[in-house]
Amino acid sequence: MMKKIAVFASGGGTDFQSVIDANEREEFCKIEYLVASKPQIGAIDRAQKHGIKTLVYDKTVFASKDEFYEYVAQTLQENGVEYIVLAGWLLVVPPAFIKRFENAIINIHPSLIPAFCGMGYYGLKVHTAAIEYGVKLSGATVHFVSSEVDGGAIIMQRAVEVKCDDTPESLQARILKVEHEILPLCVKLLCEGKIQTVGRKVNITDGKAQGE
Repeated sequence: MMKKIAVFASGGGTDFQSVIDANEREEFCKIEYLVASKPQIGAIDRAQKHGIKTLVYDKTVFASKDEFYEYVAQTLQENGVEYIVLAGWLLVVPPAFIKRFENAIINIHPSLIPAFCGMGYYGLKVHTAAIEYGVKLSGATVHFVSSEVDGGAIIMQRAVEVKCDDTPESLQARILKVEHEILPLCVKLLCEGKIQTVGRKVNITDGKAQGE
Protein backbone atom coordinates (compact mmCIF):
# COMPACT_ATOMS: atom_id res chain seq x y z
CA MET A 1 0.00 0.00 0.00
CA MET A 2 1.26 3.49 -0.88
CA LYS A 3 2.75 5.28 2.12
CA LYS A 4 1.20 8.61 3.09
CA ILE A 5 3.51 11.53 3.86
CA ALA A 6 3.20 15.12 5.03
CA VAL A 7 5.65 17.81 3.93
CA PHE A 8 6.42 20.76 6.22
CA ALA A 9 7.55 24.04 4.61
CA SER A 10 8.10 27.65 5.67
CA GLY A 11 8.76 29.52 2.42
CA GLY A 12 8.51 29.29 -1.32
CA GLY A 13 8.51 25.50 -1.26
CA THR A 14 11.07 24.56 -3.92
CA ASP A 15 12.17 21.48 -1.93
CA PHE A 16 8.48 20.59 -1.54
CA GLN A 17 8.07 20.98 -5.32
CA SER A 18 11.00 18.63 -5.92
CA VAL A 19 9.16 15.90 -4.01
CA ILE A 20 5.93 16.60 -5.90
CA ASP A 21 7.72 16.44 -9.27
CA ALA A 22 9.60 13.24 -8.47
CA ASN A 23 6.43 11.60 -7.22
CA GLU A 24 4.57 12.56 -10.38
CA ARG A 25 7.31 10.97 -12.48
CA GLU A 26 7.41 7.77 -10.45
CA GLU A 27 4.66 7.45 -7.86
CA PHE A 28 6.20 6.21 -4.61
CA CYS A 29 4.02 7.92 -1.99
CA LYS A 30 0.80 9.83 -1.39
CA ILE A 31 1.47 13.43 -0.37
CA GLU A 32 -1.45 13.79 2.01
CA TYR A 33 -0.70 17.20 3.55
CA LEU A 34 1.43 20.29 3.32
CA VAL A 35 2.00 21.80 6.75
CA ALA A 36 2.86 25.51 6.47
CA SER A 37 4.45 27.59 9.22
CA LYS A 38 2.49 30.71 8.28
CA PRO A 39 -0.26 31.82 5.88
CA GLN A 40 0.29 33.06 2.34
CA ILE A 41 3.61 31.41 1.55
CA GLY A 42 4.55 30.06 -1.85
CA ALA A 43 4.44 26.45 -0.69
CA ILE A 44 0.69 26.77 -0.06
CA ASP A 45 0.15 27.85 -3.68
CA ARG A 46 2.10 24.78 -4.83
CA ALA A 47 -0.03 22.50 -2.64
CA GLN A 48 -3.28 23.97 -3.94
CA LYS A 49 -2.11 23.62 -7.54
CA HIS A 50 -1.55 19.89 -6.99
CA GLY A 51 -4.64 19.21 -4.89
CA ILE A 52 -2.73 18.65 -1.65
CA LYS A 53 -4.49 19.50 1.62
CA THR A 54 -2.89 22.14 3.84
CA LEU A 55 -2.55 22.70 7.57
CA VAL A 56 -1.40 26.24 8.38
CA TYR A 57 0.03 27.74 11.56
CA ASP A 58 -2.08 30.87 11.82
CA LYS A 59 -1.48 32.83 15.03
CA THR A 60 -5.05 34.15 14.87
CA VAL A 61 -6.34 30.57 15.13
CA PHE A 62 -3.86 28.80 17.42
CA ALA A 63 -2.95 30.17 20.86
CA SER A 64 0.54 28.67 20.73
CA LYS A 65 2.93 26.61 18.63
CA ASP A 66 2.38 23.67 20.99
CA GLU A 67 -1.36 23.82 20.33
CA PHE A 68 -0.67 23.83 16.59
CA TYR A 69 1.74 20.88 16.79
CA GLU A 70 -0.82 18.91 18.81
CA TYR A 71 -3.48 19.65 16.18
CA VAL A 72 -1.12 18.61 13.37
CA ALA A 73 -0.07 15.39 15.14
CA GLN A 74 -3.67 14.33 15.73
CA THR A 75 -4.70 15.19 12.16
CA LEU A 76 -1.80 13.32 10.58
CA GLN A 77 -2.23 10.21 12.75
CA GLU A 78 -6.00 10.14 12.19
CA ASN A 79 -5.41 10.23 8.43
CA GLY A 80 -2.74 7.53 8.33
CA VAL A 81 0.31 9.68 7.60
CA GLU A 82 3.40 7.57 8.30
CA TYR A 83 6.29 9.84 7.34
CA ILE A 84 7.02 13.55 7.72
CA VAL A 85 9.40 15.47 5.47
CA LEU A 86 10.78 18.81 6.69
CA ALA A 87 11.52 20.74 3.51
CA GLY A 88 12.69 24.19 4.58
CA TRP A 89 10.84 24.13 7.93
CA LEU A 90 12.03 26.95 10.19
CA LEU A 91 10.14 26.17 13.40
CA VAL A 92 11.84 23.99 15.99
CA VAL A 93 9.92 20.71 16.29
CA PRO A 94 9.12 19.97 19.96
CA PRO A 95 10.33 16.68 21.51
CA ALA A 96 6.77 15.54 22.22
CA PHE A 97 5.92 15.73 18.52
CA ILE A 98 9.12 13.94 17.51
CA LYS A 99 8.35 11.15 19.97
CA ARG A 100 4.95 10.58 18.36
CA PHE A 101 6.64 10.12 14.97
CA GLU A 102 9.86 8.50 16.15
CA ASN A 103 12.24 7.55 13.31
CA ALA A 104 9.65 8.80 10.82
CA ILE A 105 10.68 12.46 10.35
CA ILE A 106 13.42 13.47 7.92
CA ASN A 107 14.92 16.89 7.23
CA ILE A 108 17.05 18.51 4.53
CA HIS A 109 19.85 20.82 5.67
CA PRO A 110 22.07 22.90 3.34
CA SER A 111 25.49 21.86 4.66
CA LEU A 112 27.52 18.74 5.28
CA ILE A 113 26.44 17.99 8.85
CA PRO A 114 28.00 18.29 11.44
CA ALA A 115 29.40 21.46 9.87
CA PHE A 116 27.33 24.66 9.99
CA CYS A 117 24.24 23.20 11.60
CA GLY A 118 22.19 23.47 14.78
CA MET A 119 20.40 26.45 16.29
CA GLY A 120 20.79 29.63 14.26
CA TYR A 121 22.03 27.95 11.09
CA TYR A 122 19.36 28.30 8.42
CA GLY A 123 18.95 29.84 4.98
CA LEU A 124 21.73 32.14 3.82
CA LYS A 125 23.31 32.09 7.30
CA VAL A 126 24.58 28.58 6.58
CA HIS A 127 26.24 29.56 3.32
CA THR A 128 27.65 32.78 4.74
CA ALA A 129 29.29 30.82 7.54
CA ALA A 130 30.74 28.24 5.13
CA ILE A 131 32.26 30.93 2.90
CA GLU A 132 33.65 32.93 5.83
CA TYR A 133 35.24 29.82 7.31
CA GLY A 134 36.94 29.09 4.01
CA VAL A 135 35.79 25.51 3.48
CA LYS A 136 36.38 24.02 0.04
CA LEU A 137 33.34 21.75 0.16
CA SER A 138 29.83 22.27 1.43
CA GLY A 139 26.68 20.50 0.31
CA ALA A 140 23.39 19.08 1.54
CA THR A 141 22.40 16.50 4.13
CA VAL A 142 19.21 14.51 4.60
CA HIS A 143 18.90 13.21 8.14
CA PHE A 144 16.41 11.84 10.62
CA VAL A 145 15.03 14.36 13.09
CA SER A 146 15.86 13.97 16.77
CA SER A 147 15.38 16.21 19.79
CA GLU A 148 18.80 17.74 19.04
CA VAL A 149 18.52 20.31 16.24
CA ASP A 150 20.16 18.84 13.10
CA GLY A 151 21.49 16.04 15.31
CA GLY A 152 19.70 12.96 13.99
CA ALA A 153 21.23 10.06 12.06
CA ILE A 154 22.47 11.00 8.58
CA ILE A 155 20.73 9.30 5.65
CA MET A 156 22.49 10.86 2.65
CA GLN A 157 24.95 13.63 1.85
CA ARG A 158 26.10 15.21 -1.40
CA ALA A 159 29.08 17.55 -1.63
CA VAL A 160 29.23 20.83 -3.56
CA GLU A 161 32.44 22.74 -4.28
CA VAL A 162 32.76 26.17 -2.69
CA LYS A 163 34.31 28.48 -5.29
CA CYS A 164 36.63 31.40 -4.54
CA ASP A 165 34.18 33.93 -5.94
CA ASP A 166 31.06 32.45 -4.34
CA THR A 167 28.53 34.64 -2.62
CA PRO A 168 26.07 33.13 -0.14
CA GLU A 169 23.42 33.42 -2.85
CA SER A 170 25.45 31.66 -5.57
CA LEU A 171 26.46 28.85 -3.22
CA GLN A 172 22.87 28.49 -2.05
CA ALA A 173 21.67 28.16 -5.65
CA ARG A 174 24.08 25.31 -6.43
CA ILE A 175 23.37 23.48 -3.18
CA LEU A 176 19.63 23.87 -3.78
CA LYS A 177 19.98 21.87 -7.00
CA VAL A 178 21.54 19.05 -4.98
CA GLU A 179 18.77 19.30 -2.37
CA HIS A 180 16.23 18.82 -5.13
CA GLU A 181 17.98 15.58 -6.13
CA ILE A 182 18.62 13.89 -2.79
CA LEU A 183 15.49 14.87 -0.86
CA PRO A 184 13.00 13.16 -3.22
CA LEU A 185 15.36 10.20 -3.49
CA CYS A 186 15.45 9.78 0.29
CA VAL A 187 11.65 10.10 0.51
CA LYS A 188 11.35 7.37 -2.13
CA LEU A 189 13.81 5.08 -0.34
CA LEU A 190 12.06 5.66 2.99
CA CYS A 191 8.62 4.89 1.58
CA GLU A 192 9.97 1.76 -0.12
CA GLY A 193 11.39 0.48 3.17
CA LYS A 194 14.99 0.64 1.92
CA ILE A 195 16.39 2.69 4.80
CA GLN A 196 17.57 0.81 7.89
CA THR A 197 18.88 2.51 11.02
CA VAL A 198 21.02 1.06 13.79
CA GLY A 199 21.98 3.76 16.26
CA ARG A 200 23.56 6.58 14.28
CA LYS A 201 24.36 4.38 11.29
CA VAL A 202 21.93 4.38 8.36
CA ASN A 203 22.08 1.71 5.70
CA ILE A 204 20.36 1.97 2.32
CA THR A 205 19.60 -1.57 1.25
CA ASP A 206 19.53 -0.85 -2.48
CA GLY A 207 22.89 0.76 -3.23
CA LYS A 208 22.02 1.43 -6.88
CA ALA A 209 19.19 3.70 -5.79
CA GLN A 210 21.68 6.28 -4.52
CA GLY A 211 22.88 7.04 -8.02
CA GLU A 212 26.47 7.04 -6.86
